[in-house]
Amino acid sequence: MRAGMVAMDDTRRLRFHWSLSAVGDAKRRGEAQEAMSGAFDLATHTEFCRAAESCGIESLLMAFGFTRPDPFTWSAALGSRTEKINFLTAIRSGVCSPTLFVQQVNTLSVVTGGRVYINIVAGRAPGEQRYYGDFLDHDERYERTDEFWQICHALWRGDGPVDFTGRHYRVEGARINTPFRSAERDRPKIYLGGNSEQAVGLAIRHADCLLTFPEAPKQLAERIRPVLDAGKKVGLLVSMIAKPTRDEAVAAAAELVAKAGDGARQVHRNARGGTDSVGFRSMYDTAENGSAWVTPYLWTGAVPYLGPPAISLVGSATDLVEAIFEYRDVGVTEFLFTGFPDLAQMRFFAAEILPRVRERERASMPTA
Repeated sequence: MRAGMVAMDDTRRLRFHWSLSAVGDAKRRGEAQEAMSGAFDLATHTEFCRAAESCGIESLLMAFGFTRPDPFTWSAALGSRTEKINFLTAIRSGVCSPTLFVQQVNTLSVVTGGRVYINIVAGRAPGEQRYYGDFLDHDERYERTDEFWQICHALWRGDGPVDFTGRHYRVEGARINTPFRSAERDRPKIYLGGNSEQAVGLAIRHADCLLTFPEAPKQLAERIRPVLDAGKKVGLLVSMIAKPTRDEAVAAAAELVAKAGDGARQVHRNARGGTDSVGFRSMYDTAENGSAWVTPYLWTGAVPYLGPPAISLVGSATDLVEAIFEYRDVGVTEFLFTGFPDLAQMRFFAAEILPRVRERERASMPTA
């Protein structure tokens, strides 16, 4: 067993998700937020959702922010036009009451037949937080989010009328008569995004899976150990630049940065100054101050131009399969991808990478 490896159940399948954040807007990642439109094309997103269903993708991230459509409304619209795909719908505490939130989630589960997951986001840009009336700092937002999820879980457990008094929330006799509808669960699967110590603690207490930015497997293993020890899963938020050969992938990565240009770089210099997210700051710092190649396959070169989610796995299908299993060896079992461009990369993943992943999983299963 290699250093940093954890004991794994080899019968547990890896799970793959995709972000809908930039689908249909290829220039989005390099634009100033003020220039972004939140009016996505429903037909384009519906087509992508149906492609994701055929590509073996488990869920699609429905991100939250003033540059995007409301994730609940958009998930309901897309859910009515699809059959299998789950919607990883983002929520920030502080935007609505936990009781109303549970009612919204449960309603969405009725509309989609239970195809709703939740992405907990504490917030990363104080300026944008204030658009929504939220003036708390980083640590206070995590404290509030902890209270929010105590109430949500009590409602999903059916603890009876829920009473709660905290620093940020107070409810009395709370109940919801709209049930969560799913053949598999009595509440949504919950993913928490973050890199900070507060995010780790919150994931352990309230989530099923921590979604975090990648780093070299050995370093990542140390950071995620408490989450795995608590019996929770870990997933990576990472982009994909995959081509038939490594040389082609590296060339595509270089072309991506060249096309983004100095304007995009200035956009993200400004963004770096406006975030208090530990994960976003660490990604910007890593990209600016270290080697662009964290490992032979993990590349930060696009981060200064397209933002922290542009940290990428780069290489051939064989390279990316190896990378995925190196992360699996240290306990990562879920991946949330974005692509350049998304549809072409998702189809390449489905045709060239996913079959090799599943074959390798089958080969590792213990015989009867």
